[in-house]
Amino acid sequence: MFDFNAARKRSELFMAIRRFFTEKDFLEVSTPTLSPYLIPEPSIKVFRTDFMNEFKGHLPLYLIPSPEIFMKKLLAAGSGSIFQISQCFRNAEQLGDVHNPEFTMLEYYAVDADEKDSIELTIEMIERTQLTSCPAWIDEKPLIITMAEAMYKYAGVDMDKAENISYLRKEAERLSLTPAPDEPWDDTFNRIFLTYTEPALPKDREVYLTEYPDRIRCLAAKDNSKPVRKRWEMYISGIEIANCYAEETDNKEMASYFSEEEARLMKDREGTDDVIPPADPDFPSLCIPKSSGTAMGLDRLLAAELGLKTIEPLLLFPLSDMLSDGKSSI
Repeated sequence: MFDFNAARKRSELFMAIRRFFTEKDFLEVSTPTLSPYLIPEPSIKVFRTDFMNEFKGHLPLYLIPSPEIFMKKLLAAGSGSIFQISQCFRNAEQLGDVHNPEFTMLEYYAVDADEKDSIELTIEMIERTQLTSCPAWIDEKPLIITMAEAMYKYAGVDMDKAENISYLRKEAERLSLTPAPDEPWDDTFNRIFLTYTEPALPKDREVYLTEYPDRIRCLAAKDNSKPVRKRWEMYISGIEIANCYAEETDNKEMASYFSEEEARLMKDREGTDDVIPPADPDFPSLCIPKSSGTAMGLDRLLAAELGLKTIEPLLLFPLSDMLSDGKSSI
């Protein structure tokens, strides 16, 4: 059965978010959900379809995992600060709980801002758009904690020493994890983080986990004073809700990222049937202004605000229902 009360709450939240950003002079934009190119991201699997045309034949297109690729092109073209609520798609996702292959994302870019500015903006946005029947976590002061602080507090790992792969592997073994001798640094780090640190993050408030190691490649700018990237992820009730970058603006860094990640994607999927979308050839040459971009899962945010542990009641047509024994969700 459909939960129209949840649908009303979703509508109220989206209207409040739009009001918040338009009052801040952000421009609401609408970008495509189909693209012939994507940003290379080996950790994300995508959906492919084919465009059929009388003159061009069959051309592969890909459902976007986020609107980042197009929104950054708008930034480079001089759009100013922008936001968008859009449908996004990720393949090979779990069904139920906090995953659905099609989901709603809020993405916003603040020009002439960094990731610290975006923490303040996000905290204010959540305060001003909260629903009337919200759980207690909203009344608690958000926790802002660095990755180094969290890794030491919850896993006993010293991130100053963890740049050394031998130290990191010994720490993994101490924690009863068994990394392979040739396991990459980021895989070992992620296993420690996902097993010990992430589950231990406080669940009674918003948690902003900042300063991710620069060895985990992404399009966030490096901090020149220490080996970290200007990036954060936000959790509520132990669930990742949002992530943010101070955007990389150096074209050489962007080109290097595209080259390395595209090669990694090809290697990881060699000999499989997994889709390998081509990388956008124009993206690394974009002149992106100083800005900070945040991507937020709105299904997860709404679930957290309603005190739910799963997003399924908030979806009128969850894929799990549509695939369940061929039965309709009606």
